[in-house]
Amino acid sequence: MSYRALILQERYPAMIEIQLHDSEEKQFAEFRRKVRSAELLSAAMQRLLQTIRFNGRLSLLVQNGQVLKSGYEEGYFRQPQQGSAARMQ
Repeated sequence: MSYRALILQERYPAMIEIQLHDSEEKQFAEFRRKVRSAELLSAAMQRLLQTIRFNGRLSLLVQNGQVLKSGYEEGYFRQPQQGSAARMQ
């Protein structure tokens, strides 16, 4: 923190706390908006998923802004059942 910020914090601690709180609220609102609109993946990752025609579930475990674990359920690798289609013919 700069010297000027420290002086301001000493003189107006409540004002700075309110500004920090407002900033955090705006950032969390942006996070919620992106989750709701499915803007969680980069454009490159979205193109890759479309290219391989991935169908499945992706999951992330995040702590303190760091991705700890990620995974997927393999809907992509499932083949249609041949037996049911053969019986209908």
